Amino acid sequence: MAYVPQVKIPATYMRGGTSKGVFFRLQDLPQAAQAPGAARDALLLRVIGSPDPYGKQIDGMGGATSSTSKTVIVSKSVRPGHDVDYLFGQVSIDQAFVDWSGNCGNLSAAVGPFAISAGLVDAGRIPQDGMATVRIWQANIGKTIIAHVPMTHGAVQETGDFELDGVTFPAAEVQLEFMDPAAEEESAQGSMFPTGNVVDDLPVPGLGALKATMISAGIPTIFVNAEDVGYTGTELQDAINGDAKALAMFETIRAHGALRMGLITHIDEIAKRQHTPKVAFVAKPASYVSSSGKAIDAGDVDLLVRALSMGKLHHAMMGTAAVAIAAAAAIPGTLVNLAAGGGERDAVCFGHPSGTLQVGAQASQQDGDWVINKALMSRSARVLMEGWVRVPGNAF
Repeated sequence: MAYVPQVKIPATYMRGGTSKGVFFRLQDLPQAAQAPGAARDALLLRVIGSPDPYGKQIDGMGGATSSTSKTVIVSKSVRPGHDVDYLFGQVSIDQAFVDWSGNCGNLSAAVGPFAISAGLVDAGRIPQDGMATVRIWQANIGKTIIAHVPMTHGAVQETGDFELDGVTFPAAEVQLEFMDPAAEEESAQGSMFPTGNVVDDLPVPGLGALKATMISAGIPTIFVNAEDVGYTGTELQDAINGDAKALAMFETIRAHGALRMGLITHIDEIAKRQHTPKVAFVAKPASYVSSSGKAIDAGDVDLLVRALSMGKLHHAMMGTAAVAIAAAAAIPGTLVNLAAGGGERDAVCFGHPSGTLQVGAQASQQDGDWVINKALMSRSARVLMEGWVRVPGNAF
């Protein structure tokens, strides 16, 4: 019996923030996968090693968590005022499904460095030393991200002393600006608050009416109070990820929030929409010990936030959810803002399972509606491996 040989595809394996993913130049993908569709999805599933009923992704590049089951496609942009287009695919671990419904804020930090190193940014825009500004069009949600990438001797600087909780080793800082991050094009009414309210009573079977802030900024996110769902906000992953009842509860909240936000039209559709919306719970400051053993004092943070991604409590914080936190914190009356003490603020430091993170947002009111001009945060990025990824030739 004749077997189909493997094909080699140029690829780069990168860490961005607290996530890892396989990066491709669009032009390097096989012809059949250069356009959206079944062939592209099948290729990326095989690259990552999904669907895997064992939940380990042993036969692929994935790491069997939502943070490490990711793919990125980057190309030169024809959009005025932008250098590159960035498309993110969240690959399901146990299902044959790639979710294109949202962005990855953590991997956004790696897009600028990858684009420069891959020759996708015009050489005239890259300084020999100093800071390169890469203008990124986030194609999943139709938004602009500005990445400030440090350069040394004409190459991307990857090493440095910037420390990020959730990442073991220091690296060079990449500053990100998420421009006009609110109201993804697909969200109901095109509003940052799809329901029109900063806080709603969200009916959830088995829980009654939960107070919830449902916001579309960075990524659609449903915030609830920790105490309303039986938690303190100091929990680490094991407290929730080993509790099937708790995970089912959060998925129910997510499904009913998505329906209320207009992201789905029937509750059953949530099964095919794993990446968005996110669900998170917030609490006022309290002391706890992070997953690395680092003591976090209540005085070190403005509030506590725990968020779930792809059905599990995240080990740190998704970058796009951090944008949602920054936006909600800047708007008086949201649950995030109230947990942080209320009032107007342009930055918060929040506690997450791996430590703390500082984020900021510029908010203003226009015609009675809140607008986020941009959200700010710092991440780091590093190439882990580059060369070719191999997949069987009949995999796509």
